[in-house]
Amino acid sequence: MKWAGVISAITTAFKPDYAVDHAFVAKHARWQLDNGVDGIVALGSLGEAATLGFEEKVAILKTLAGAMGGKPLVAGIASLSTAEAVALAKAAEQAGCSAIMVLPPYVYSTDWRETKAHVQAVLRATRLSCMLYNNPPAYKTDFLAPHIDELARENDNLHAVKESSGDARRVTAVKALCGDRLAVFAGLDDMVLEAVAAGAVGWIAGLVNALPRETMALFNQKSNSLYRWFLPLLRMDTVPKFVQLIKLMQQECGMGHERVRGPRLVLAGAEREAALGIIKAALASRPKV
Repeated sequence: MKWAGVISAITTAFKPDYAVDHAFVAKHARWQLDNGVDGIVALGSLGEAATLGFEEKVAILKTLAGAMGGKPLVAGIASLSTAEAVALAKAAEQAGCSAIMVLPPYVYSTDWRETKAHVQAVLRATRLSCMLYNNPPAYKTDFLAPHIDELARENDNLHAVKESSGDARRVTAVKALCGDRLAVFAGLDDMVLEAVAAGAVGWIAGLVNALPRETMALFNQKSNSLYRWFLPLLRMDTVPKFVQLIKLMQQECGMGHERVRGPRLVLAGAEREAALGIIKAALASRPKV
């Protein structure tokens, strides 16, 4: 697995009865890949993994594995328990995934000894290349640069980290300790150029679900003017209702539906109108890329 470029944190599409819409999941992935995206990561936060059962997750991975056309598929590995995370990592390998992205356990935020034991159990459950996902605002577990370096030294298949702390200095801190042993990816849409300037070589992107061409142009061109146009939308990736906002944007772009699983609800009232105002204004001034 070559860890570089733009990998889409793909949303999970649901039918009106809230069953997974596998046909659209495959179509959505192919559309993004056809527009230049370098790979897909499924079952992450944006994929509403916490609302999916184990068998649903495996079925989604199998659907996507058949839609990738040779490009890499990364499975997000997150669960309440270490045992389930290990089982999902093994199932991802059997389903044909290229790599896994390891999240800290849901709900239980703990000390480094326990966190390391959880992550290391998942890393050692598979021969696949692995990415570590650091998102302390969301998961209350913070992988500091020395922690990441320790995991990388002790686990040969840890090759990348998704850095979503919101602090671009974390990129330089990891690079200082790990050098080229680990590929650092931007994990928040509204810090991508800052992260790349600090040494990140890739981007796990959210708004790419609705705007893949613009996402690829931004990453490849590093254009400040394109970034300024994109930022009001990219900031929607960094707030608690980012799933609802990105799915609403997909709907407005004609590629998806805003439907989400509970406990999430679709946006309503003034909140929805404000979001639509930002989205429609941006689409009305959409640059040609």
